[in-house]
Amino acid sequence: MESSKKSFFGPWIIACCFLTFGLSTGFPYYNIAFFFDYFRDGHSWTQVLVTTGAPIAVLLTIWIGPVIVPRVSPRKLILIGTFLTFLSFQWFGRLSGNEYEYYAAWCLYMVGYFLSGPIPHQIIISNWYKRRRGMAMGITYVGVAVVGALCNRLAPYLTKISPDYTDALQSLSFLMVIVWPLALFVIRDKPEDMGQLPDGAESAAEIEADKAADLPLEREQKSFGELGRIKAFWLLLFGSAFSIGSIAAVNFLMKFVFEEQGFTEQAARDRIWADASATYLMSSIMGRLMAGWLADHLPRKYVMLATYAIVAMAIPLLFMVTPAQPNMVYLFAIVFGFAMGADYMLIPLMAADQFGLRSLGKAMSAILPSDTILQFWTPRLIADLAARIAGYGQALWAVFGLAALGAVAIALLPRNPKE
Repeated sequence: MESSKKSFFGPWIIACCFLTFGLSTGFPYYNIAFFFDYFRDGHSWTQVLVTTGAPIAVLLTIWIGPVIVPRVSPRKLILIGTFLTFLSFQWFGRLSGNEYEYYAAWCLYMVGYFLSGPIPHQIIISNWYKRRRGMAMGITYVGVAVVGALCNRLAPYLTKISPDYTDALQSLSFLMVIVWPLALFVIRDKPEDMGQLPDGAESAAEIEADKAADLPLEREQKSFGELGRIKAFWLLLFGSAFSIGSIAAVNFLMKFVFEEQGFTEQAARDRIWADASATYLMSSIMGRLMAGWLADHLPRKYVMLATYAIVAMAIPLLFMVTPAQPNMVYLFAIVFGFAMGADYMLIPLMAADQFGLRSLGKAMSAILPSDTILQFWTPRLIADLAARIAGYGQALWAVFGLAALGAVAIALLPRNPKE
């Protein structure tokens, strides 16, 4: 098939995915935890109850990834998922105080996350780019950080000017409206839908010429059974889950940690949370871009190993953030954010290397739910541990250990996927 002579549409795909990925994933995921102490105080709940909604929702909706995602157009998934996210934030803003209603709202959010989050965006970018996939994926993931960081400032502002925090939640939900025209009228699942070829190649012959250097990405599609018999699949699954679980524990519990370390007033806690979250999200941009560049020039296993090790080393820096030295929040956030940014982005690239592009959707539809289980269960387990031992000072060392285990798993991955 010969490609169209019109300009390659790939850069527009990246630009749109930058926004849609940021709004579908960066905004809700990196801002819902801002309201955790408001949920606790507004409904007289415990910290453990507040952090229980997400893990319960994961267990009830985990089937969404492997069952629905591989069978539906990625851009349609983005449309449906962001609409469900819109509804979930409306619901969070209208809770009656019943804990089961809270869990149900989380189920709606989680379905939206599975449908419109990382997987459809990863597949779209992987379809449009082969030679420059690392950098294309890196730029796309920057959208998560930029949009998330902007909303880190917007959420406290809306909470401050609104009569009630529930008004801020409902107002924020309308950000999803921006996604819908982009997914409907601009984004396309693959270049063939516009008569083009990946990377703007001029002909199929040019694509064939690249296959020799890209063999791991062009292998036949593997079944779930075949993936389960590959040791690297389990190492990547557990390694990424451990690391992401440790990152999520920091993201979701950070406000409670700051409260324990002396930020007892609501306004002070809101400010330090906004400073920390916005800073580490902006720092994650450099991590994503650098990891994308390194992933195109160095063995991805070692790039991934280095980022996972930095995640573990960053966690103890959180203990240094106190009212006596509030500026330490920037040191913690810069180091933590840099590693976090590279962490998430490298998983689909490593999966494509290890199992082939044709198996990427299937592999990620299994890996992402596993990552998500620990992503949302780890904060809950650490909150419970902190309640039992009277504080996060000791509980966060368990998070450090989990991050270290993730680095060990990645170190055991074969550099050569054929090994």
